[in-house]
Amino acid sequence: MSQLKKGAILNYITIILTNVVGLVLTPFIISKLGDAEFGLYTLIGALVGYISVLDFGLHHTIVRFVAKYKAEKDKKAEENFLAITMLIYLFISCIVILIGVVCYFSLEKIFESSLERDQLDKAKIMFVILIFNLAITLPGGSFKGICSGYEQFVFPKSVDITRYIVRSLMLVAVLLLGGQAISIVILDTAMNILVILANAIFVLRKLKVKFKLHDFQMHLVKEIFSYSIWIFVFIIIAQFQWRAGQMALGVITNTTVVAIFAVGVMLGTYYGAFSTAISGVFLPKATQMTVAKASSKELTDMMIRIGRLSFIILLYILGAFIMFGKQFVILWVGESYIDAWTIATIIMVAYTFPLIQSFANSVLEARSKLSFKAILYLISIVIGTAIGALLAREYGGIGMISGTVFGWLGGQIIMNFYYHKVVKINIIRFFKEIFSKTMITLFGVLFTGYFINLIPGNDWLNFVLKSVLYTIVYFFSMFYFGMIPFEKEMLKGFIQKITNFLKIKLT
Repeated sequence: MSQLKKGAILNYITIILTNVVGLVLTPFIISKLGDAEFGLYTLIGALVGYISVLDFGLHHTIVRFVAKYKAEKDKKAEENFLAITMLIYLFISCIVILIGVVCYFSLEKIFESSLERDQLDKAKIMFVILIFNLAITLPGGSFKGICSGYEQFVFPKSVDITRYIVRSLMLVAVLLLGGQAISIVILDTAMNILVILANAIFVLRKLKVKFKLHDFQMHLVKEIFSYSIWIFVFIIIAQFQWRAGQMALGVITNTTVVAIFAVGVMLGTYYGAFSTAISGVFLPKATQMTVAKASSKELTDMMIRIGRLSFIILLYILGAFIMFGKQFVILWVGESYIDAWTIATIIMVAYTFPLIQSFANSVLEARSKLSFKAILYLISIVIGTAIGALLAREYGGIGMISGTVFGWLGGQIIMNFYYHKVVKINIIRFFKEIFSKTMITLFGVLFTGYFINLIPGNDWLNFVLKSVLYTIVYFFSMFYFGMIPFEKEMLKGFIQKITNFLKIKLT
């Protein structure tokens, strides 16, 4: 099995593990910390997230350039590029610390009307730890980028899985022993350091990658930033998407509203992660196709193939959440968090189509043509965030996310014209083949799901029963009526491999 397939499978294992453990731990964390403390934890994390944009998109740049040099078999250029990027990262870490110092002395003024004295004291301690965490994580993340550029996904994904399991177990122990939000921040910092060390050893010893400065070339620095600057803009956009809402609510309302909003966003991002698990491993492939000057049809075929796989998975989650999600949220974190279901539903509905088109973004990255999309999305998200902030005064978190989504969708509609006219991806054919068989099957499933939802009861057993029945109906319906032959064969092959693996283990 190729690294791409293994990487995608491990991505899904990571996502399922993260989501399941996250869903189990979140109510436990909230019960131990309390709504206000949990909101404070997410609020300070959002603030530090703004400073994390100082990565300037170098992580994605490393993936793209390493894949490029590997395709060209230019080892010397790769070594020189990595040495220069590490020097840039060291400079960035110094800037992060400097900005952190300035922000530290401004925290009281920023949150003077929304945080109490003891909350401000905790916020300062968490902020210092998170700034240190960020200063080492930014350059440390380059090793994972190198692995992606080499299409070596198994080891770093395995490390991530191990990290998450260990972190989850230790988190439970820390909270049971009386730890607070500060303890969680310390734990996360320690785990990040261990992950960086593991990836560094793999890159240096296994992949035999070297950081060697043969010649400090200013034209290379300019080339790096001419590419990464647009990734940087996308990172800023990502901050506006999720963290700007938390910051705005933290200033306008209180940490309890922030906590509800954060739970809704968390569920929405879990949804998106299922799509990026597939598309996230295809940037090196897109780069190779670009270097090989793949035709418009070849790129469209690849986008359709990836998009349909993502779409089938996303429709399953979206349908289930719309029908049973409200019951789940009430059982999970309590009726006071019911707005989190609305927020998550808005996110899921709005981002389904952008998520299934993510391969087009990989093509833009590979061709270094991100400028138009970056500028368009930045404008769209700024407008959406501003509208959301206005709506938040009256409607809280629901108003905030509604404004954000409005801006994002406007940009996505324009981008479809750009993909079709400039990138030469046949968007009309893309949507035609994406919807082929899947949508009519979904309507049939939702019709059946409506009657499943009428099963009386509101406890966990009732929820599990509904979910199992929905799952059976969805996958049988999609397999026999929604999937094309390629997807059916892929699913059969995957099931066969799992069956063979289990037979070997049992014998």
